[in-house]
Amino acid sequence: MTAQRVRIIEGGKLVIPALMRRELGIATGDTVLVDVEDGELRVRSLSQAVARAQAILRRHVPEGISLAAELIADRRREAERE
Repeated sequence: MTAQRVRIIEGGKLVIPALMRRELGIATGDTVLVDVEDGELRVRSLSQAVARAQAILRRHVPEGISLAAELIADRRREAERE
């Protein structure tokens, strides 16, 4: 998608063009994540942020391993010792 010029309106609000909102999968009332990276403002949907975090974790956790299951098992072992 090509860059578009938009204006910052009163209160520092930025209106994201409809086509870009659709591409990002965000709608009125949704919460998004914004950050500044290399001098640029980045806007991501929560689902995109979660998918990125999962991809990062997947590089360090082999397929078929559930960290949640391992944590639950650890907690159960600790509870049995008490």
